[in-house]
Amino acid sequence: MKTLLFFGDSLTAGYGLSSAQAYPSLIQEKLKEAGYEGYTVINAGISGDTTASGLYRVDRWLSAPIDVFVLALGANDGLRGIPARETSQNLQQIIDKVKHKHPDAQIILSGMEIPDIVPGRYAAEFRKLFRELAIKNNVAFVPFLLEGVAGMRHLNLPDGVHPNAEGQKMLARHTWAILEGVLKQLN
Repeated sequence: MKTLLFFGDSLTAGYGLSSAQAYPSLIQEKLKEAGYEGYTVINAGISGDTTASGLYRVDRWLSAPIDVFVLALGANDGLRGIPARETSQNLQQIIDKVKHKHPDAQIILSGMEIPDIVPGRYAAEFRKLFRELAIKNNVAFVPFLLEGVAGMRHLNLPDGVHPNAEGQKMLARHTWAILEGVLKQLN
């Protein structure tokens, strides 16, 4: 049995939807369709989580075996304007903890972006930190989890921030595009 742990925020938790509509559950379905029988997906997404709160809670998830760790935090940091350096340090510490506890686990980092309408250099710094972390740690990388979903009314709940069921399918597609290559390395 192989375990995929999705560690994220409301995007991972599937805010406002049933757990079956959240993209980790959709990934579980894709695994079955693709013939990956002995794989279990765990959704460790908590709405409102920042990288700091993720760092605080990650240890309790690392006691069980993990083969693939999908790190999808940072959206709330961006929304709150937390300095990019702080977000980067928190994500690095989470990656370090995973590597220390599960040295053979594959890690996928899901990138986040904030709109360029945010004044100053923050949007560019924020976007860049994910790519830099992926390169520095030699981990698989989903460039922008919300690609094609962010800002698209028909793919989001009425709040305009959280993906609806159709939007979640796109998050699953973006993640699967990277995950599929990672799974081939595992087998």
